[in-house]
Amino acid sequence: MSVRLDTTFPQRRAPALYVIIVLKLGKALLLLALALGFFSLIGQDIDAQFDRLLRLLYLNPEQHFLAALGQKLQRITPSKLRWLGSGSLLYSMLLLVESTGLIRRSWWAVWLAIGETAFFIPFEVMDLLEHFSWVVLVILLLNNIIVWYLVKNRERLFRHHHPVQDEPDPEVSSAPDI
Repeated sequence: MSVRLDTTFPQRRAPALYVIIVLKLGKALLLLALALGFFSLIGQDIDAQFDRLLRLLYLNPEQHFLAALGQKLQRITPSKLRWLGSGSLLYSMLLLVESTGLIRRSWWAVWLAIGETAFFIPFEVMDLLEHFSWVVLVILLLNNIIVWYLVKNRERLFRHHHPVQDEPDPEVSSAPDI
């Protein structure tokens, strides 16, 4: 009797898994665009670019929130832009690899998705305890649902990579060779 890996692709549909994949891919593409944006700002006048963006979006640069944001943007150095761009790029690559693994239903991808999603839950709880926000609450609930769903359904959705026992061949004698 030998052990082999069953590599057949599961035929079960999993709409919730597809939603998770779309969310992760969307986040990856958004972070990739953000990283490219950070890298493109290196060596440019960030304050002028911010003002141009506000005018393009027909927003009043004198609005309190936008004026405060403009003040904070003046403190960003090219070194910080490189760090932000690199971090965003690395995280987007992680999400792209994770999403690809989930699409292929690879066993390692479910554990990567569980770990990556669960990693942020304590930070979201701390943020909620410091100051309540509906947006953070919704993100926290979504992340908890994703982790719960993946943990609960990992065997059903990703079972094709688990070892399967071969049936003994009835024609082959189980007597030891002498």
